[in-house]
Amino acid sequence: MPTPTDPTAPVAAGAGDAGAVAARDAATIMLVRDHSRDGRAALEVCMLQRHLNSDFVGGAYVFPGGKVDDADRGDEAKHRCVGRSDAEASVLLGVAHGGLAFWVAALRECFEEAGVLLSYHDGTEPGGPLVDATDPVTRRRLAAMRAALVAAGGEADFLAAAAAEGLCLAVDRVHYFSHWITPEPAPKRYDTRFFVAALPPGQVPVHDDHETVDTVWVEPADALARAKAGEFDLIFPTMKNLEAISRFESSVELLAAAAAIERVPTVLPRVVVDDRGFRILLPGDEGYDEAMGAPPPPPHARAASASDVSDAIRSIGIDGRSRRR
Repeated sequence: MPTPTDPTAPVAAGAGDAGAVAARDAATIMLVRDHSRDGRAALEVCMLQRHLNSDFVGGAYVFPGGKVDDADRGDEAKHRCVGRSDAEASVLLGVAHGGLAFWVAALRECFEEAGVLLSYHDGTEPGGPLVDATDPVTRRRLAAMRAALVAAGGEADFLAAAAAEGLCLAVDRVHYFSHWITPEPAPKRYDTRFFVAALPPGQVPVHDDHETVDTVWVEPADALARAKAGEFDLIFPTMKNLEAISRFESSVELLAAAAAIERVPTVLPRVVVDDRGFRILLPGDEGYDEAMGAPPPPPHARAASASDVSDAIRSIGIDGRSRRR
């Protein structure tokens, strides 16, 4: 995906590699709620702004999410998750086993990055009342749990922390929505499952002031309009998911549709170069089948830096074309 920052110094992502970089498993979650605007009901989604100094798309607005950790795949997940087994999760994702880890990762990242945890008290049946943070004691305990996890960093044990608080993860309230894999030219690739869930009662998303620096609720169509006007920094998969959920007028309608999905297609964009620069093709686009893998790097191309990749990714509009001239 990278393109040159300096036209005299061409960039090739992964130049010198024998093949594409393996994509790492990741999960992200679109938290939604309903609100009233100008006398009409409207759907809003929570978005976080990445720290401006992040080495990857710093300053962009994203949904809470991140890599699936080894701890997310542990046996404890089977005891801490309510309403969906690993076998059921794996069938939905189209994997042999380990599917539940993506739900755990989505909920963990949502809690660490945004401070929102979809959970039940131990013993609650699937579909029962979620933990309600309108209670001040519950709110303080969740805040303390989050602070401890963030402070521990990579040493944190999310599932153990949930167990210590007598909480189980409400995976039945989180619905699988889309599946995107980073194009092959990128030197850092992710195999990302997108989920959608309603904001639980009494909880208010707040960025962590570390990886993220701002929290906004925005209507999907407004986010896309602001991005087109250059006022809201979004990357291509985020734009396409916003476009998809913008068709729904309420969170109830969106969640019902997501829960009814039986098969989520995998989207592996491909990058092509033409006389207007580079563009992204999606499955079904004309020329997609012919655009196998990454375009060949220019002769004597240097390897792409993280800033090169970020610059290239954020230059892509919702039509898949680079907005550079």
